[in-house]
Amino acid sequence: MDVKKGPDLHHHGDAEVAPGLVDLAVNVRHQAMPSWLAGPLTTAMSELAAYPDETRATRATAAKHGRAPEEVLLTAGAAQAFVLIAQALKPRRAVVVHPQFTEPEAALLNAGHEVHRVLLREEDGFRLDPALVPEDADLVVIGNPTNPTSVLHPAGDIATLIRPGRTVVVDEAFADTTFDRESLAGDTTAGLIVLRSLTKTWGLAGLRIGYALAEPELITTLARARPLWAVSTPALAAAEACASPAAVAAEKEIATAMARERDHLVAGLRGVPTVTVAGVPASAFVALRVPDAAEVRLELRRRGYAVRRGDTFPGLGADWLRVAVRDTATTDAFLATLNDVLKERQ
Repeated sequence: MDVKKGPDLHHHGDAEVAPGLVDLAVNVRHQAMPSWLAGPLTTAMSELAAYPDETRATRATAAKHGRAPEEVLLTAGAAQAFVLIAQALKPRRAVVVHPQFTEPEAALLNAGHEVHRVLLREEDGFRLDPALVPEDADLVVIGNPTNPTSVLHPAGDIATLIRPGRTVVVDEAFADTTFDRESLAGDTTAGLIVLRSLTKTWGLAGLRIGYALAEPELITTLARARPLWAVSTPALAAAEACASPAAVAAEKEIATAMARERDHLVAGLRGVPTVTVAGVPASAFVALRVPDAAEVRLELRRRGYAVRRGDTFPGLGADWLRVAVRDTATTDAFLATLNDVLKERQ
């Protein structure tokens, strides 16, 4: 599918949030910052007179994934990495696999590239079918687990897309929510770029920190497009802390609790008449199809809940919403409200 006019690729969940609303629109964890992260951030605030030094954070991030420092590029959030890829690479045929986070396509379009869309099918559970990707694609972008559908694609299926002359970009911004299952972060195959974000689990969206993992040649290419001192000293302190053994252990505990909370949400949604859950959710959010979703979203908003509209994601449409996983009490209150809204519309 070639891109003409379509969904607003620049709309994101934060646009749905307002004071007084329960935030189910943004996929960022809201719990208090742990001391092992807050301490280094506080210390970093006293070191702002010096220019940022990425050495320690890069080494720590590389060690976390069993890679060399030359295979890591720290970025101001994963979103900056999408821009660097769009600016540094010169694809003849760029392909974005949808539904997924829309910034990669927006960055490619803004850099002047034509984009070909591959739309995964609801009847297939929005799971990747490698055969849908054109053979002549020399840049392929896919999310795993995928935002907004929460589908986790088998790493082996994604790996089949890698071949000489093609760059495959895998957005793993939510991989820590899936215990790194199906992750390609440790794969050093040439032509593969894996992107990670530290903003979701640790509630650091305002700090802007992420990174790219790839072969040294690709990292060098991306680094040339990056501004000097692109990552701030506090963000570097966060990157180093989040690569520590304490952080890795905490990630597993958080992911375990989140999986229980997600399963509770999914079970509740599947008990709501007229609601269809997308695929097999595996991450910190769930996509659902409901008739008249735009009106339902507005009514939920009037009753105190912000949820993410789905019509801005290519491959979904006007009958889709995305809901973030929260604690059981919040989920139960939301489900009760959703049931009331739908019953009143019958």
